[in-house]
Parts: sequence; structure tokens; C-alpha cells
Amino acid sequence: MLHSALSIQPIPYQGSKRALAPRICTRFPDRVATLYEPFAGSAAITLFAATHDLAERFVIGDIYAPLMDLWALIIDHPGELAERYADIWHGQFATPTHFNDRRAEFNANGDPVVLLYLVARCVKNAVRFNRHGHFTQSPDKRRTGMKPDRLMRTAHAVSRLLKGRTTLFHGDFRDCAAGAGTADLIYMDPPYQGTTYGPDKRYAAGLERQRLVDALHDFDARAIPYILSYDGRMGDKTYGDPLPDTIAADHLALHAGRSSQATISGRQDETVESLYVARSCGTVPTPPARAMRLAAA
Repeated sequence: MLHSALSIQPIPYQGSKRALAPRICTRFPDRVATLYEPFAGSAAITLFAATHDLAERFVIGDIYAPLMDLWALIIDHPGELAERYADIWHGQFATPTHFNDRRAEFNANGDPVVLLYLVARCVKNAVRFNRHGHFTQSPDKRRTGMKPDRLMRTAHAVSRLLKGRTTLFHGDFRDCAAGAGTADLIYMDPPYQGTTYGPDKRYAAGLERQRLVDALHDFDARAIPYILSYDGRMGDKTYGDPLPDTIAADHLALHAGRSSQATISGRQDETVESLYVARSCGTVPTPPARAMRLAAA
């Protein structure tokens, strides 16, 4: 089951928490009514939690409209998604400018299936946007992206896993999590302070640090459990400042292995991410014990 949870990823995004999901989920409360993931991206935590029955229902949200349109296709219309993706994917072998043409098309109309192709085909699956929110990353010349038959299998598997117990939300993260209560859990993986600004943006939209802090204070006041992945360090470089002590959460260091961004640049830097676990999550089993239970689920 663990292998299946890690393999059903329909959106091959470099910043995904796919590899870290088993360790992050060791920090879940024992019983979660609804898991909210308001900065969903590839929704790696939702997929792992759903596979291991760690929550009864799920809310997947993001402020980026094309991404949420893509999730709607994955969950409700996987066959249509797979068919359209196959047409786009096969087109790259007929036209040398195919990727750039599709990128221009996406920046003009926001087609979610074209977005999936761009993410799957771009350099190291490392999406980049300019200040206007346009997709700017180049194609990876060493590979052709996720093959259509794999996408078809993955999309249908995710649809079977999430359809009927998942709500999709397009908009601000606080609005997405507005319905959360003390029996629920909010997992947040927002744009990191150290990678949101400058010419090499990894996100279509950023998040002001104080807005995040204010939201965490609100969640604390309402005793709503949450887990937050945020900033950290890569090699000797630190990204962002630690969140203030006024946050009622334990600050943990999660070793994430060799940085994908460092790999692109030819370096060997290790990434250590900050994980904030709200004290309202309560006492959870020790991570090694829970990890063994999840792996055997």
C-alpha cells in the first residue's frame, strides 16, 4: 500500500511533498474528519492520507485557477483528461516548436490539460513563472515527459480514491479552510518566503508572511489542528526567518535529502525543511512506530 501511495501522482511537480508524505503524516492526529490542503499543488499529502485512510473527507484548494481545473478533470473526468493529454503529448514528435507553442497557448487561455503537459515536460518538472503569472520554464531536452498510458492509469486511480469524498476550492487559503473545526486537520505547504520573490519565481502567486502568521494565530485561537511546511535551509543558505514564538506549534527540522534545485545547478546541497506541528494536534504515536504502521497499512 505504501508503494501505491507514492506512485499515484498525476502532477509531477518538483516541489511536491511526495517523498516526505510518509514522515509528515506521522504527525497527523489519530482521527481526522476532514483534511484540508489549501495550497494543494500536486496534493501529495491528500493522496497519501487518502490511500492510508487517515481522514474521512478531503478539501483540495489552491489560488491558481488552472490547477484547480486540472484537479476537477483528474477526479471527475479522468478519461477525458487522459485522451486530451495523449493528443498533446504525441504532438511533440511532429513539431519541433511544440512545447513553446503549447506554452504560448496556455499563457493565453489557461487550458489545464496543456498545463499538465508543460509541467510533465519542462526542465526537472521545475515550474517557473514571470511577474505576470505566465509559465516560463523551458522543455527538458533529455526526456519527453510522463507517457500517456501512465497518466491514464494514474488519473483513474486517483479518481477512484478521491471521487465522492473530496471538495475542490479555488481561492484564498483562509477561505478554503474557513469550515475547518477541531476534529479536522489543515495541512499547509504555501509558497516559501525564500522562493516567492525575485526573477526566478517558483509560484504563480506569493504569500505575505504576516498573512500566514495571522492565519496561524486564528487557527490556534480556535484550536484547529494544522501542520505547516515552510522554508528551511539548503546547504549553508537559509530561506526565510523562523516563525514567531507566538505560534502555538512545535518547530521541527525535516531532512529532505539532496535538493532538486541544487541538482539542477550541479551542487550536492542537502535540504532541511521546517515543519510546524500545532499543539492542538495532540499527542501522536512516536514517528517510528507510526511510520511502521503506515507502511503496513
